[in-house]
Amino acid sequence: MRNISFSSTRQQFVDGSKDVTRRMGWKFLKVGDRLRAVEKCQGLKKGEKVRVLGVIEVVGVRREPLYKITDDDVRREGFPDWTIEQFINFYCKAFGGEVDRIVTRIEFRKIKT
Repeated sequence: MRNISFSSTRQQFVDGSKDVTRRMGWKFLKVGDRLRAVEKCQGLKKGEKVRVLGVIEVVGVRREPLYKITDDDVRREGFPDWTIEQFINFYCKAFGGEVDRIVTRIEFRKIKT
């Protein structure tokens, strides 16, 4: 099973306030795919192991420019008090890219924690 990291939004994933995520790439993903949600899977130090947070099932997937995010999706990303602009700034700073970058919007449901 493929890993998907929630290092920047671990708390939102764990507390259930996040059921949508945006990723660069992930063009292969389709509805029904199951992924292992992990705290982080890259940049592990020697001896560190992947910490599994649960398993998710993809219930929706589409490609769109980052600027197409809605207020509802900012909330579903786990940031109920943020504006669209705050989320876009956070995303671009954390993951690089520009506001017009095409990202993969992934809607999911937890099936195992």
